[in-house]
Amino acid sequence: MGFPDNPTMIISAIVLYLLLLSHQAVSEEQVQRYVIREKGENAVLQCLDQPVNASSLLYRWKKSGTVVATPNPLKPSEHLSISNNGSLWISGLQATDEGQYECESQTKDGSSWQTLSNILLRVAEGPTSISLAIKPATLLQNGTLYVTKGSYVYFNCSSESFPSQNLTWTVEDLALDGYDGASGNKSFIEFSIRNIQPSDQGIYTCTSQNTLSKTTVNKSQELLVYYAPERHPECSWVIVNEPFDFLFICSWCGGYPVPTLDWHEVLEENVIAKGPTINSTSQETERLEVHVNRFILHDVKEVKCIGHHVTGVEKACSFELKRPYPLGDPLVTALEGSNITLSCTETDSLPPAKTVWKQKDNKIINTTSKYIVSDNKLNYKLIIINVTKEDEGAYYCYSENPLDARALEVFLTVKTSADNGGAVVGVFVSILIMMIGVTVGVTVYSKRDRLCIGLGFSHLDDNRGDILSLVDSDEEEIFHHTVPQLPPLTNGHATTLVEIHRIPSSDHEDKADGTNQHNDQTHPE
Repeated sequence: MGFPDNPTMIISAIVLYLLLLSHQAVSEEQVQRYVIREKGENAVLQCLDQPVNASSLLYRWKKSGTVVATPNPLKPSEHLSISNNGSLWISGLQATDEGQYECESQTKDGSSWQTLSNILLRVAEGPTSISLAIKPATLLQNGTLYVTKGSYVYFNCSSESFPSQNLTWTVEDLALDGYDGASGNKSFIEFSIRNIQPSDQGIYTCTSQNTLSKTTVNKSQELLVYYAPERHPECSWVIVNEPFDFLFICSWCGGYPVPTLDWHEVLEENVIAKGPTINSTSQETERLEVHVNRFILHDVKEVKCIGHHVTGVEKACSFELKRPYPLGDPLVTALEGSNITLSCTETDSLPPAKTVWKQKDNKIINTTSKYIVSDNKLNYKLIIINVTKEDEGAYYCYSENPLDARALEVFLTVKTSADNGGAVVGVFVSILIMMIGVTVGVTVYSKRDRLCIGLGFSHLDDNRGDILSLVDSDEEEIFHHTVPQLPPLTNGHATTLVEIHRIPSSDHEDKADGTNQHNDQTHPE
């Protein structure tokens, strides 16, 4: 048979043929079913397109062209069985059960087998065995992990799934856009964080989804980021009940979680490391207050607060304790009727001491019309008004802190007016003697030249005669080597040289009459 010559008819025939093919394909698609079940579950494949009188039919099921199930009541199968309506029952699906299944029917009179339905069975498995690994991290008792700030942290998640899976990392309240490898369809997924910070703290979740069954499994792990305070602890004290009770305060803020603080004694520069000796128990807190008194601190010279953080960081602060030691003049004298000030200082004690003035009967002296008590920068003064003889005696500058109590004794001696008369006379005599000595000294110094010459003549023998010869300055060269020249006078003239001639006593007697011939002659220059 030939083809028509009209092109329009040819095109119409082709279109009709394509429509028939598409209708056939659609019918086959409607008959074929697509079933997905999990491994280990039970599956039912229904035999469709059954005739009206289905009770007169026999059924069988084929898998990939091979008969796998027939209605045989004598040999029932535990894995595959056919129900009365022709449905195939599969118990405990295995991966090998996956395939193309066909339902065929036959009339009981032995007619040919007809295919009623075509079903594709897919068996999915997983995700199973999902696990998380965050390293290096420390596990707490509640199951939470923690890492140290600034460390390198590695994250890994793995799972098993058939035929394939999608793995994804997510963090609560955090975006993982900056983390490489946060998703994938392999059996594991991993990423890392360098220099982890407190902002990276959160709940990390790994999600695995089967690409076939869309079954999704999640596993989460909370991760904390620990860090110790950057600064050192701060030690301080506060007066509670002066002067006996104090609070020692230690604070170490700025870390997570809070540290453990302990107070220790420091004896002879050796730290007692067995635990706190001042407070009874250690506490996890940013601030530790310890109530102390003299019974605890009596022999303590230094205290130290040691802070321990879970990250292994340990820092401490300390301060030295000092006993009070008041200083001042222990002996004071006052005149009766005058005002006298007793004073002492106390600057070394720590904690600071409370200082008061006491009398010999241990009675505290307060400001009255008789006494004025003042405190000016650790200088404690007691002013006694109009001192009398009854005020004479011992006074005590008493300083006390939680370590100890010490007192400086100041003894006041009061002098009356009668006792003062002898002192006045003594002072007058002393002044008079001093003035006489000064006058004599000035007189001797002003006439020192005459005294020197006078001393020379005072040692001449009475039986021997001395002749004082005055020689003119023109003849100075004659006696230059024997008689020294006196220093010049203030008027500019040369001093006359004096030569002393010692005449033997025999000559003096023989020439007694001629003494006038040897008189001293003075020749002014």
